[in-house]
Amino acid sequence: MVDEKQVWDVLKTVYDPEIPVNVVDLGLVYNVVVGDTSVHVDMTMTARGCPMHSYLTQEAREKLLQIPGVKSADVRIVWDPPWNPTMISESGRKALGWS
Repeated sequence: MVDEKQVWDVLKTVYDPEIPVNVVDLGLVYNVVVGDTSVHVDMTMTARGCPMHSYLTQEAREKLLQIPGVKSADVRIVWDPPWNPTMISESGRKALGWS
């Protein structure tokens, strides 16, 4: 079975090229479901018109597939609940200079 902590750690290596904070600390990852050999991730974007959605989902998927034992990875964009800046972690706020 795939280790969920490892999935979260890998997702922390996915960055929006326009923002120096990873998708987990930005609060963009809403749900992670880990199966025996599969991973499903629901994530959102900071705005509906974000041009980076294809890039971020593809990068996340490619990195998840590098985890030993992962044979399939599905990364889906969802819009509910809508993202807002209060979802950014304390670590993300510090990286943005919002401490």
